[in-house]
Amino acid sequence: MSAAALMPLTNTSVLHLTSFTTTSSRRKSFRSIRNSLFIETAEGQSSAETPPESVSRRLILLRHAKSSWENRSLRDHDRPLSKSGRDDAVKLSQKLEQLGWIPQLILSSDAQRTRETLKIMQEKVQGFMDAEVHFISSFYSIAAMDGQTAEHLRQAICKYSRDEILTIMCMGHNKGWEEAASMFSGASIELKTCNAALLEATGKSWEEVMRTFLLQLLSL
Repeated sequence: MSAAALMPLTNTSVLHLTSFTTTSSRRKSFRSIRNSLFIETAEGQSSAETPPESVSRRLILLRHAKSSWENRSLRDHDRPLSKSGRDDAVKLSQKLEQLGWIPQLILSSDAQRTRETLKIMQEKVQGFMDAEVHFISSFYSIAAMDGQTAEHLRQAICKYSRDEILTIMCMGHNKGWEEAASMFSGASIELKTCNAALLEATGKSWEEVMRTFLLQLLSL
């Protein structure tokens, strides 16, 4: 599939992706129901425990807003946002709010530019302030390694998520975030600064959702 076209919004854009159910996953679901535990009712009768229902789970892969190169003495890790980057972070937070994509859990690189991107989004939209946030230093370094980011994100999501959390946002850097979005979707995805790829899958848990990277690209 050719590179996906992103929604024009100054330098910010949002890309929608969703998952499809495979025959294999349906078989697993049937096995899960068949093998469900039995519990005793108050009357002493056995009844099958109702398995958790599959629900829509959403993942936002967000690349930080544009950073400034004015102070060349700063380490790459410590570079702040540029003026245009700060403006784009405001616009993206508003766009995600309009779409209803507000995360309950945010996993972010600890680099200055990702921290600042998130801070601006939190100041603009209360929903981002209400989310649980974890800064993960390895998100900064893993993004520079070929083909490692998708699996690293999968492990982090499974570690920090809970079943009741339905929307997660992971904030980081290229080239890793671009590679992960492409691997999750099976398409060639380009993430410019302050671009967000929106991924959706159905599953009983995040572990189930993240076991496979089968995602289908939707046009905007």
